[in-house]
Amino acid sequence: MTRTLIIDDEPLATEIIKEYLEDYPQFEIVGVCHNGFEGLKAVQELSPDLIFLDIQMPKINGLELLELLEKPPAVIFTTAFDEYAMKAFDAHAIDYLLKPFSKTRFQKSIEKFTQANSNVVQAMAFQEQIPDTTDRIVLKIKNEIKIIPVSEVIYLEANDDYVNIYTKEGKYLKNKTLTFYEKNLDSAQFVRVHRSYIVKIQEIHKIEPYEKDSYQLILRNTAKIPVSKTGLPKLKAALGI
Repeated sequence: MTRTLIIDDEPLATEIIKEYLEDYPQFEIVGVCHNGFEGLKAVQELSPDLIFLDIQMPKINGLELLELLEKPPAVIFTTAFDEYAMKAFDAHAIDYLLKPFSKTRFQKSIEKFTQANSNVVQAMAFQEQIPDTTDRIVLKIKNEIKIIPVSEVIYLEANDDYVNIYTKEGKYLKNKTLTFYEKNLDSAQFVRVHRSYIVKIQEIHKIEPYEKDSYQLILRNTAKIPVSKTGLPKLKAALGI
């Protein structure tokens, strides 16, 4: 029996999925959720094998929900927005159903899931490539969800396989690498000045010499950030100097 969870904020969409699943008795619907917070709690409590997941939902979206899970189940996306399709397929999601989808198209998704014996491995591979949205970073702090607007980020610091994210409110730990953020943050706003640091350009107060033939940044919050030899050309380009 495949334990199946539906997470979608559109009641009509959930009813269609439930109706289509009636043809597949081997799939047991263990729950239906209508936003990301409900979905996150349900996945943690019910441990489904498969989730039908909408992307655009209130509070937290489907991509952010998956990122908050340590061991995500297999995923079939169900969404009205096709701009996420490439990210989903590149990251090995089981399938991507674009609303409105037919019963025949739904059947193909079920077949793909059935053929994917390593669904948990696939879902974990997908999680590794999920980007935060361009305007916010979602964190799980104990039992709470913290949403940090990118506009509030001052700088990021590498911490092994994690990243320390510094804001005016404090420091937060995120299970991503600095390279991930270098690729996904807006290069017009952030620059990697060192193998261990990415800095928001507008937070730079001044650049000053530091030891022999090296420099450091003084940020508006008085933090001091080293600039490496490879980071200096990137910094100059970002500042237009």
